[in-house]
Amino acid sequence: MLTVENLVAGYGKVRVLQGISLDVQQGQLVTLIGSNGAGKTTTLRALSGMIKPDFGSIRIGGADITGLSSHEITRKGVAHSPEGRRVFPVLSVEDNLVMGAFTRLTGSRPKGDVKADLARMFDLFPRLAERRLQLAGTLSGGEQQMLAMARALMLNPEVLLLDEPSMGLAPKLVEEVFSTISRLKAAKVTMLLVEQFAAAALEVADYGYVLENGRIAASGPAERLKNDPAVKAAYLGAAH
Repeated sequence: MLTVENLVAGYGKVRVLQGISLDVQQGQLVTLIGSNGAGKTTTLRALSGMIKPDFGSIRIGGADITGLSSHEITRKGVAHSPEGRRVFPVLSVEDNLVMGAFTRLTGSRPKGDVKADLARMFDLFPRLAERRLQLAGTLSGGEQQMLAMARALMLNPEVLLLDEPSMGLAPKLVEEVFSTISRLKAAKVTMLLVEQFAAAALEVADYGYVLENGRIAASGPAERLKNDPAVKAAYLGAAH
């Protein structure tokens, strides 16, 4: 579904990614873990077109999307729930969700039943249903994270990119976020998850990659990585 080969990317003359390769199969939840500054967010930004790769290839469903702009990549079915949520604060919860379906409503992607998908988001995120007419900027951090995820899902994406969905949330809300991710996994939503809580990410994922200094240092089934002594020592200590 999503195939990345020898990806090199960064900012200006600074190359953050040093040639990474990864693969996300349809219906699979893959996680990318690593320390701060390893290049996790840069990877998702390159995949969604926020930055242009210097080298390598990105393919979605067999189609080459390397170097395309963000809106072109969105039309191909890549939805990005970014670090920091970035909801539209002066729009209501419902209007934020409708914005997530913008390319469907304008004909850039297959439309499908947007109204039914909106109802599905309110079923998946009951708290958003309670606040559907409330301005997004007045929501709590946890509610905004739910809204960011739901808005991305309104694209009806081929692949959902999740960047640090637990960042800044209280432990109880972190549990809620991962419970939601588990439900999406059960629904066979294809996902690439970047997450600071490596243990929780590996617990829910099918497969994982460890990123160190812009390179893939280890990869394998999530269960195997979770029990790997080197991975445990570096990423699964008390802080995680």
